[in-house]
Amino acid sequence: MILLMMTAVQLWAQNVSETDDEVLSELMEDEEGEELIDNDLVNDTDIVKATADTLSADPLAQEETDDSEGHGVYQTLKKKFIEGNAGFMSLVALVLVLGLAFCIERIIYLTLSEVNAKKLLTDVEEKILQDDIEGAKDICRDTRGPVASICYQGLMRVNESLESIERSMSSSGSVQAANLEKGCSWITLFIAIAPSLGFLGTVIGMVMAFDQIQGAGDISPTIVAAGMKVALLTTIFGIIVAVVLQVFYNYILNKIERLVSQMEDASISLMDMLGKYKSKGSKA
Repeated sequence: MILLMMTAVQLWAQNVSETDDEVLSELMEDEEGEELIDNDLVNDTDIVKATADTLSADPLAQEETDDSEGHGVYQTLKKKFIEGNAGFMSLVALVLVLGLAFCIERIIYLTLSEVNAKKLLTDVEEKILQDDIEGAKDICRDTRGPVASICYQGLMRVNESLESIERSMSSSGSVQAANLEKGCSWITLFIAIAPSLGFLGTVIGMVMAFDQIQGAGDISPTIVAAGMKVALLTTIFGIIVAVVLQVFYNYILNKIERLVSQMEDASISLMDMLGKYKSKGSKA
């Protein structure tokens, strides 16, 4: 009996020790797993931060690069402008400013002169069909632009012959066309002057280069290059100014041609309306 009890106690102690060993090993494995998980989390966090820093840094770097490129172009033009002959470069800049002033003034004037000619003629025709000549005059008087002015001149002589009306409208059209083209001669003058000033600066720069060579008594590449550089810079900026003004001038001419075409169409349409109005009145 005693032997059996001792045997049972030994077996119980052995089971307890094995269970403790298993628990300890499991705890150690759990701690190692947690450490691995923590290390993985730390590594993932570092990767995410590095990626975020890279993504946030790239646009800023790109923006800084773009700004530096734009700033570099501006600084280059400014530097080259200063390196040119001060007198002629100032004249070229003055020509550019004056030419752009005339171009902007013409563009604003022509834009304000544009109207919906079809709607205007439709409203005038409705008034004429209703025998309301005064109403048609009011519509033309309250509408801006050369098209309305020509129509108003024709309606002012509605009681005269068609030949007289046509002459009046033709004279008014000539005056309006001259108003549209006013100031364009100055733009063409500036377009011609800008490269001429550049070429003149080139010639003077060459003369200055030869004077420097003569004064130095030696043909030095540095002296020749300096004089040639000033001469060519004036030509470059003169041509640039002429090209810019030419683009604006062609745009202005296009608007003038469109307005003149509208005036001619309006004159023909109004003559037809007045012809029908007079024929209806004679029949009555």
